Amino acid sequence: MKTITTLCTIQKDGQLLLGMKKRGFGAGKWNGFGGKVKDGESIEEALIRETKEEAGIEIKEIKKVGVIDFYFKKAGEIIEVNLFYCSEFSGEPEETEEMRPQWFALDKIPYDSMWPDDKFWMPLLLAGKKFKGKFVFDKETKIISHHLEISEKA
Repeated sequence: MKTITTLCTIQKDGQLLLGMKKRGFGAGKWNGFGGKVKDGESIEEALIRETKEEAGIEIKEIKKVGVIDFYFKKAGEIIEVNLFYCSEFSGEPEETEEMRPQWFALDKIPYDSMWPDDKFWMPLLLAGKKFKGKFVFDKETKIISHHLEISEKA
């Protein structure tokens, strides 16, 4: 079974906006904003909805930069994450029930408190590259194998 999800990386003035996940899958980790695509919703609509729900902002001019499949062997589950980049939004990031947003300087990204795969693909995203990939996890946070490739389209 494959679950289709979104993830938005928001950058402004040399800083990256991340959210501390307060509940659910990935709780206790810094992450971008996004989530599951609902029935009848496009990937972009889901991304806009999730970012509003999680950070209280309306993203604009989003650009798709990647797709990564995450396979969790223990659960037998595949999560397809559609990655987007955004530097234009309205509103001020605010804490919600699910996330606590915080800005980080690009040279101070807290990779040690993020998903372990982020340190592999985040530099590609920040360098303006488009990419596709796959990560296989043994348990929730242990990477068994991974593959990333630069691509013409995300």
